[in-house]
Amino acid sequence: MEIVPLSAVPHFADQIIEWQWRAFGEPNSRDFFASIVASSLSGADFPVTFVAVEAGKAIGTAGFWRCDLISRQDLFPWLAALYVDAPARGKGVSDALQQRVIAHAQAQGYSRLWLWSTFSGYYDRFGWQPQGEALEYPDKRVQLYYRDI
Repeated sequence: MEIVPLSAVPHFADQIIEWQWRAFGEPNSRDFFASIVASSLSGADFPVTFVAVEAGKAIGTAGFWRCDLISRQDLFPWLAALYVDAPARGKGVSDALQQRVIAHAQAQGYSRLWLWSTFSGYYDRFGWQPQGEALEYPDKRVQLYYRDI
């Protein structure tokens, strides 16, 4: 398995859009995720989309975003939109994607990363520290986590 920036494998862009939209979006939000993926191909510092690739297939993705929680714009940067395709789950892909985003954040000079989740317990085992609850727009309660890197 290899973790690479989407800019190195842009032919996976449509797959990443589809995964993000179906996993994290609403019925009418596909264009939103397409915009994030397009922005990640521009070469800017944010967002950066990473893709886990194995045997020529995309098997997962994660993002390095400036903002992933509108109600907490004081916190940045974020590990965002972590998704592993169902057949690849339980094989260390999530951990590898997290480690790649962490390495990228460190290389950019950041010492802390944030993420949010709709459930608790999963990220704790990867070293993320719970930081309480926050609100995802418009009124969804989520678990807030940080990790010093």
